[in-house]
Amino acid sequence: MTVKTRFAPSPTGYLHIGGARTALYSWLYARKTGGSFALRIEDTDRERSIQASVDAILEGMEWLGLDYDEGPVFQTQRFDRYAEVIQQLMDEGHAYHCYCSREELEEMREQQRANKEKPRYDGRCRARTEPVEGVEPVIRFRNPLEGDVVIKDLVKGDIVINNRELDDLIIARSDGTPTYNLTVVVDDIDMGMTHVIRGDDHINNTPRQINIMKALGATVPAFAHVPMILGDDGKRLSKRHGAVGVMQYRDDGYLPEAVLNYLIRLGWSHGDQEIFSREEMLEFFELEDIHGAASAFNTEKLNWMNQQYFKSLPVEVIEGHLQWHLENQKLDISNGPALADVIEGQRERAKNLVDFVETSRYFFEDFDSYDAKAQKKQFKAGVDATLQATHDRLAALDDWNPESIQSAINATCEALELGMGKVGPPLRLAVAGTPMSPGLDVTLNLVGRERTLQRIEKAIAFIAETTA
Repeated sequence: MTVKTRFAPSPTGYLHIGGARTALYSWLYARKTGGSFALRIEDTDRERSIQASVDAILEGMEWLGLDYDEGPVFQTQRFDRYAEVIQQLMDEGHAYHCYCSREELEEMREQQRANKEKPRYDGRCRARTEPVEGVEPVIRFRNPLEGDVVIKDLVKGDIVINNRELDDLIIARSDGTPTYNLTVVVDDIDMGMTHVIRGDDHINNTPRQINIMKALGATVPAFAHVPMILGDDGKRLSKRHGAVGVMQYRDDGYLPEAVLNYLIRLGWSHGDQEIFSREEMLEFFELEDIHGAASAFNTEKLNWMNQQYFKSLPVEVIEGHLQWHLENQKLDISNGPALADVIEGQRERAKNLVDFVETSRYFFEDFDSYDAKAQKKQFKAGVDATLQATHDRLAALDDWNPESIQSAINATCEALELGMGKVGPPLRLAVAGTPMSPGLDVTLNLVGRERTLQRIEKAIAFIAETTA
């Protein structure tokens, strides 16, 4: 058997982090087993489905690197097929017309609640043979009345539901449009799905879908219901926890490699290992190792993981991810050092890609002001003389490289009989405009001789003017 999995989001909003984890698990299992992975857009909710959401899903999948072998398949392009299957179920006695009005159904449920019974459709139209004039009926699936449905769940173990717990669900609305449980079944059958990996909020749908599959004579796929993601307060993840669309994580400066690594660990583990390359994910991932309990999203842990990837990814990979941020934050890097060299200099310090761009501006752009707190502390009377001495030694260098720069700074300290704490901080502020930067030798080398000397001269003039 060739494994086939799918990710089937509804385009009624962004691709959220829980959906991205489901997509990752489905993608991993297909790739690990040499199977195929499909993307299906479940867009039958025409009132809420919008193109912007479809675009966000496709963009999110591309950013995460979750490529698919089939799709995107759109359910709205398959209405003829759904109508064909609904008619088949009608013809074979597995479905029937229901003429009950909303008022009749609500009265039925109220009576059941009064009798302390589970509110459910009681099947009163099952045996109806004559239509009701002037009423457009819905179509209900004739659920079996006896026996059990067994979900052989690869994450939660066997789940047994008695058929008497299930009512006859609607598979076609009065206007003829199919409902979710019908379209999902038809698509999974037609697309040859062998494994359905999805959130455990679908468990209530699964026995109904299994019964429809059996009525159609189809092979039932294996199921793996993944627990939901909670916030750190134990409640369902939502915007109040910072849960946003996947592309917001891109916008906030996260690396897709870090997001994927965090997602796979959010409900799955392999010993005590925290960092996984994509190759290791494929090697170690097993559906049976997914935790049965819900996982809590922790932004601090994601931030830590993002920094680990910033430190370890090849420079050219980070450089590729930076392009969008450079454009978004309008930083022109044409007049400055090679971006790869700045990445090497900054990778131990940057928190994320947004932070990297903002804290790297001084390598490419001149600035008109200094960090206010650092200025007050470092640019005191007399510091201009220290900067002038440093400037003169730097200007006399034959070679401009980290080693010669550091030697010139050390020589200034010795000549002035000052510690590095008196020479280095004002020099850094003069050249970078901020008290935070890589080592002075690296910073000055990347800024370049001409810019470094000009900025020191500008700082000397500024100190002389403000302390006069």
